[in-house]
Amino acid sequence: MSTLIDFILHIDVHIVQIVNAFGDWSYLILFLVIFIETGAVIMPFLPGDSLLFAASALAADPRYGLNIWIFAVVFLIACLSGDSLNFLIGHRIGRSLSSHSWFGRLIDKKSLERAEQFFEKHGAPAIILARFMPIIRTFAPFAAAGSGFPYYKFCRFSIIGCISWVLLCCGGGYFFGNLPFVQKHFSLIILAIIVVTLIPAIVGGIKARFGKETN
Repeated sequence: MSTLIDFILHIDVHIVQIVNAFGDWSYLILFLVIFIETGAVIMPFLPGDSLLFAASALAADPRYGLNIWIFAVVFLIACLSGDSLNFLIGHRIGRSLSSHSWFGRLIDKKSLERAEQFFEKHGAPAIILARFMPIIRTFAPFAAAGSGFPYYKFCRFSIIGCISWVLLCCGGGYFFGNLPFVQKHFSLIILAIIVVTLIPAIVGGIKARFGKETN
C-alpha cells in the first residue's frame, strides 16, 4: 500500500522512470493502468485523474518527447473500452459475481452500494458524473448494467463522460502542469486533485450511512 501511495503522490517521477525504461511502450503501460482502473471492477484504487494530469504535464515538456495527442487518444480508448468491459461484467454476471466466495472478497461492497445509490439517485447522467469521481466511476458501469440499463444508452453517456474527462484532465495537465508554482508543489497539487475528486463520494457515503441510521 505504501508503494501505491508513493506512486500516486510522485506519479510524475514514476512516469518519467517508465518513459526512460520503456520508451514508446510507455503509452501502452499507461493505457493498461487506466483500462484496468476503469474496467477491472476490483482495482478502483489505481490512479486515474492524477495520472492523466501528470502524463499530460510531462507531454508539455519537450525533454521527454511525449505526444499529448497520443496520450489523449490512448486515454480515451482506455476509459471507453474499460467502461464497456465493466458493463459487460455487470450484465453477464452482476451481483452474483460480487457475492462469489472468492471474487466477492476482492470487491469493495460498500463502494459498489454507493455507486448503485448514486445511479439510482441521478439516473443516466450519473454515468457522466461518475467519470469524475474516483472509485465510484469503477463501479458505475457495473451498477448500471445490474439495474438493467440498456447498453446503447450507456455507451452514449459513457462517450460524453470519457471525452469530457480526458479533455479536462489532459488539458489541465498540459496547460498548467509546467507552471513554476505547479512544478514546485506537484505532489501537493496531485494530492489536492485526489481529495477534491473524492469529496462527492465521501459526502455521499456519509449521507447514506446517517440516512440508514435515522431510518
